[in-house]
Amino acid sequence: MVKLNAAQLRKGSPSLKLRRIKRSDIYIVLDNVLDTYNIGSIFRLADAVVAKKIYLCGGTETPPNPRIKKASINTTEIVDWEYSETAPEVIKKLKKEVKNIQILSIEQSSKSIPYDKFEYKLPTCLVVGHESNGISQEVLKISDAIVEIPMFGVNISLNVVVSLGIVLYKVIEKTTP
Repeated sequence: MVKLNAAQLRKGSPSLKLRRIKRSDIYIVLDNVLDTYNIGSIFRLADAVVAKKIYLCGGTETPPNPRIKKASINTTEIVDWEYSETAPEVIKKLKKEVKNIQILSIEQSSKSIPYDKFEYKLPTCLVVGHESNGISQEVLKISDAIVEIPMFGVNISLNVVVSLGIVLYKVIEKTTP
């Protein structure tokens, strides 16, 4: 497989051949993620794990955006994405269209399971939410599970990109033969 460094990716649109890379059965939903650098970094993460698609929902900015482009190093040109008014409509659509999809919200909740104790399977959809307010209650209600990363210091949460990265790589670890 062709690998490109940051300078090569920034030069311009990657070839269509790169868009044809075999994708894993991982979907990512951004429920009102507002920071454009977080959005761009999530595109990089999605490329790293060859996620099938990113759904940008609600107030989440979409490409083209110079800050998303900078943080993504042009992976917005490689990773498939779609905008939707709400995350719940995306989740309902995925449940209809993708057989046996597992919808997992990454959030702190009284109903959450430690991320490293959960039984991951593919296809899976990971949902992350607003940097301050988290994932909407409506999305949490229709998720199959809520997974949480334990916090041992005084801070109560991790950056949305860091949290997603930790859980994405746990999904890969648990689902790769």
